[in-house]
Amino acid sequence: MISNLDWTVLLLTLLFIAGYGAWKTRGSKNIDSYLLGDQQMRWWTVGLSIMATQASAITFLSAPGQAYTDGMRFVQFYFGLPLAMVILSVTVVPIYHRLKVYTAYEFLENRFDLKTRILAALLFLTQRGLAAGFTIFAPSLILSALLGWNIYYTNLIIGLLVIIYTVTGGTKAVALTQKYQMAVIFVGMAMAGIMVVKLLPQDVTFNDALHIAGKSGKLNAIDLDFDLSSRYNIWSGLIGGFFLALSYFGTDQSQVARYLTGKSVAQSRLGLLMNGLIKVPMQFAILFIGAMVYVFYIFYTPPVFFNKVVEDDVRNSAFHQEYAEVEDAYFKSYEHQKEKAYHLIDVLKEKNDQEIAQAREELQAAKEISKAKKEEARQIILEANPLADTNDTNFIFLTFVFNHLPAGLIGLIIAVIFSASMSSTSSELNALASTTVVDIYKRMFKKDGSDKHYVYASKWFTFAWGIYAILFAMFANRLGTLIEAVNILGSLVYGTILGIFLVAFYFKKIGARNTFIAAVLSELIILYCFFFTSIPYLWYNVIGSLTVILFAWLITLLQYKRAV
Repeated sequence: MISNLDWTVLLLTLLFIAGYGAWKTRGSKNIDSYLLGDQQMRWWTVGLSIMATQASAITFLSAPGQAYTDGMRFVQFYFGLPLAMVILSVTVVPIYHRLKVYTAYEFLENRFDLKTRILAALLFLTQRGLAAGFTIFAPSLILSALLGWNIYYTNLIIGLLVIIYTVTGGTKAVALTQKYQMAVIFVGMAMAGIMVVKLLPQDVTFNDALHIAGKSGKLNAIDLDFDLSSRYNIWSGLIGGFFLALSYFGTDQSQVARYLTGKSVAQSRLGLLMNGLIKVPMQFAILFIGAMVYVFYIFYTPPVFFNKVVEDDVRNSAFHQEYAEVEDAYFKSYEHQKEKAYHLIDVLKEKNDQEIAQAREELQAAKEISKAKKEEARQIILEANPLADTNDTNFIFLTFVFNHLPAGLIGLIIAVIFSASMSSTSSELNALASTTVVDIYKRMFKKDGSDKHYVYASKWFTFAWGIYAILFAMFANRLGTLIEAVNILGSLVYGTILGIFLVAFYFKKIGARNTFIAAVLSELIILYCFFFTSIPYLWYNVIGSLTVILFAWLITLLQYKRAV
């Protein structure tokens, strides 16, 4: 349970961040200040803001659980990001600054026409509006399940806190609060990483933990096999991840707005490069914590199912006796698994390869027994409630936090989850409002409004998108593995948007009409891949961007041949 100290740490952290953001940036009078923060941000503020926007609560809730169940191969998802940061710094940043745009999509009308600008803006609004709901719903779902909080109240609290300071201060409030949110995140996750190692049995060293994690396949950070059916390998990370990062950071207004606030081109570039240098090690560290939690739970038996609400439901059903029998068998299998883990530690010291291989196989066999018992429990849960969500990956890390970390630190970790959710959501709401005002409202409905009018419109649209996100969070359910769900959602549109921008930047002879037709065809292909194929989602970004370029080029070539 959460102690009074935890509540104090949590509430003081959240109130300080929201209050500071609202107070420090109150009274934005013009559109430059509200949407661009007067372009006065230093590179470290830009860099931290970029990182905080990407590192949503989903990152800290789901990534450790991802490593617990699937190992660390998810880190390859980010391998293409540093190269994308370099390319964006060299090519895109100077263009945006030179054109003095408020949104990325303004550039598209200058290069093409209004309908292409509106298409890209609508694709962004559709995806990012839903994503804002994801970032509110994800922490609410986990915290409500583990703490018994009402999920609707939790959604409302997170959403309203973000709305208050984002409406009040605009982009500047987002950037300034994200510095402190990232500080909370870094401290909280570092403490969690230290504690998971300290809480291992006294006769299990850190080196022993590394060996067990490695022999159990949890440190599989790099997969060199080129396999299109594999969701995460070095090729999907370098190629698919590169295209995803290029689109996300180069064309998604929630990120573009972060570095448009830079004091100069150099400051914006340094902020992007900072993100490129820190993001992969940060994600590696978060996944590594999950691998250590896996080792911890070899020596301290975990629950059969990490979602306490689902477990309580089956215990109160007609299947409670059957579940109790499987649970008892599961706990006994874990004792056997623990014995095999200690045996592996002993033979590792003797450095006999044959004995090590045998001990590893014995541990693996013991794990399979536990895994089979967990699967039996899962089937019973489904019998008791066919609609139950039996994917408990998102609950693993916080179950460890609540059950094993000391008072005070639990409150700090919950503050990490709230801070990450607030930082991402505030960026998203700010970007949604700026895109709605600049690319839709100002361009199509109210072309001659005053600065004061557009500031008020931005605030109202921020509030409206905030309410939309909260409403989506209220009705969302069964998201599966959250960190994958949010990236799949982005991959459905990022490839197409990136393709439009790539044509705009590098294919000067291709016109607006052909690009628009190519973008529509590309998006239809991506949706077909999602609904009717098993192609891993990272490749959608490659397919989407390349098909826009290919179709636009082919249509232009056919027109040229007809003209000749």
